[in-house]
Amino acid sequence: MRVLHVTYQPGCLQEVASPTVLIEWCRSDVVIAVHDFVSFARMIDGMQHSSDTEWFGHPRGLSTLFFTEMWERFSYYGMRALLILFMTDMVVSGGLGMNDATATAIYGLYTFAVYAVALPGGWIADRLLGQRKAVLWGGVVIAAGHFTMAVPITSAFYLGLTLIVLGTGLLKPNVSAIVAELYPKGGARRDAGFSVFYMGINVGALAGPLVCGTLGESVNWHLGFSAAGIGMVLGITQYVWGWRYLGDAGLLRASPDERVHALRTFLLGIMLVASLVVELFGLQSGGLLTLSFLNVAQGTGLFITLLVVVYFAYVFLFGELTPDERKRVAVIPLLFLAAAVFFSGFEQAGSSMNLFAERLTDRVVFGWQAPASWLQSINPLFIVVLAPLFGSLWVWLGSRNPSIPVKFTLGLIFLGLGFFVLAWGSTFTTDGSLLNPMWLIMTYFFHTVGELCLSPVGLSSITKLSPQRFVGQMMGVWFMAAALGSLLAGLVAGLIESLPLPQLFGTVGLIVAGAGLLVLLVSGPVSRMAGDIR
Repeated sequence: MRVLHVTYQPGCLQEVASPTVLIEWCRSDVVIAVHDFVSFARMIDGMQHSSDTEWFGHPRGLSTLFFTEMWERFSYYGMRALLILFMTDMVVSGGLGMNDATATAIYGLYTFAVYAVALPGGWIADRLLGQRKAVLWGGVVIAAGHFTMAVPITSAFYLGLTLIVLGTGLLKPNVSAIVAELYPKGGARRDAGFSVFYMGINVGALAGPLVCGTLGESVNWHLGFSAAGIGMVLGITQYVWGWRYLGDAGLLRASPDERVHALRTFLLGIMLVASLVVELFGLQSGGLLTLSFLNVAQGTGLFITLLVVVYFAYVFLFGELTPDERKRVAVIPLLFLAAAVFFSGFEQAGSSMNLFAERLTDRVVFGWQAPASWLQSINPLFIVVLAPLFGSLWVWLGSRNPSIPVKFTLGLIFLGLGFFVLAWGSTFTTDGSLLNPMWLIMTYFFHTVGELCLSPVGLSSITKLSPQRFVGQMMGVWFMAAALGSLLAGLVAGLIESLPLPQLFGTVGLIVAGAGLLVLLVSGPVSRMAGDIR
């Protein structure tokens, strides 16, 4: 019979992965010599009642947010897998009949807008609704957008995209902010929680293209859009049911006076935007202004860059930051730039790489041709498999964890390696031959490893680096980086008709890998500015 000597330290079990192992020791033939019987008794009593408050060692509310985000991502990635294929498909086949340059510009603007509205979405949650209600209303608007796209009218297509953009702006940054509030002590456990949450994203992203892609490509495009809407309705239902597990996380903390002031600002902003839209529409209708989707995409990229610069200037000048807060917030612009470069390559998945899968990949299996959109599920499949390993790795490393900039470096370099693989493989398609899908699968593998190094770590880092009163807005800034990168991805994808594929993919690989090396060069000073945040 073994004897286990236990010294209990209050609170220590909140940071370990599986405290229930101690209960199993109590039930086995192990004799436990405890040095603090009172504390140990309290510990065991608390663990026996943890099933109502914990979910696989994490706060019970994480399950509510996990499944909410899973269904939202099901709807988003299910529709995204169809978007570029629907726009470039012939009109007689039910598509919009666009050329690649126009379709990828619209795709870039859409994916940009989905993330760009995260900044005002975070502000609305912080000042008017609270994160919890913002997530609920965001889901409702997203579902309405998908069902609108199911109507086979061109105007309904654009209206549906607009509704999805607005709803995602409310839901996306704020559901992540609620996850952070479930872990007030931060640390490696929060990183692990975000990794679990991030896996939920990819469970939805895995199923979405399989379901919506099959219906859209094989039956009817608009049926695929309807399936995405049904997924979001399921997510809303689950969120409302699990509301009680969130505790105080995500509740509105602004005072009544702050809410009144914020409402006035919000209404003023709505009027300004509406006035700008009406003015541009009048100029376009009168022939005084000629805008194309490509021109709008290029101008939007410059505007959003300026907007982010102005926002950070505002935070530094008028945010009343303490010296420590100022140092930590100063790290965020670097992470913003690195993330924008990363997503400018990563978001090629839904545009140029999706077209590559449709036109140049051999998808015939036993005489049956699989939908091109199915290959959009490869990346989330890898994440579902690898995310638990990465989450365990960060916890196991503990204080030996690589610094934030080093993780960003790894993410960018692995992304670059993926593009080098695809550039190599595309050299075999110059004579019109179809490529074995393993080339795309290997590319997605490297992209997945890079994503796991950078994206969930980036989410967690932003919440830890940001002052509490700016968390919602800083999460919006993080998604703004994804927005800018997605816009650039759409613009680059438009070159698929004019550039040889080895040159296109090889150049993207060189840019993102080079950016990773630059981040590595400044990792030392950046780590010192971040302090004990890892």
